[in-house]
Amino acid sequence: MENIPMTYYLVISTILFFAGIYGFITRRNLLAMLISIELLLNSTDINFAVFNRFLYPEHMEGLFFALFSIAISAAETAIAIAIIINIYRNLKHIEVQKLNKLNDLNPETSAADAPGDETGR
Repeated sequence: MENIPMTYYLVISTILFFAGIYGFITRRNLLAMLISIELLLNSTDINFAVFNRFLYPEHMEGLFFALFSIAISAAETAIAIAIIINIYRNLKHIEVQKLNKLNDLNPETSAADAPGDETGR
């Protein structure tokens, strides 16, 4: 069985990376942007594993970095999805251009009614 050259892995990783950048820049939906960020992180995980295999095959540091990165990505995704769900509950959409309405969720409160301002100044 022949070994696959490192260049092939790096080309796949580069394609994933630039697909993630393109998706992040062009998408208007928060969920699509989150998927694009995951593509970016997966491309770095491929790089960790490939450089570990080809440069230091007797060590496991690259694989541990990849596993740590996957764990961080999972936590980041869970938090981002929770935030997206809360935004959808409040605004009934997850379009990025319409998120400026988050400032006006509670128009009844004004600056004079702010807590801790009993003097009225």
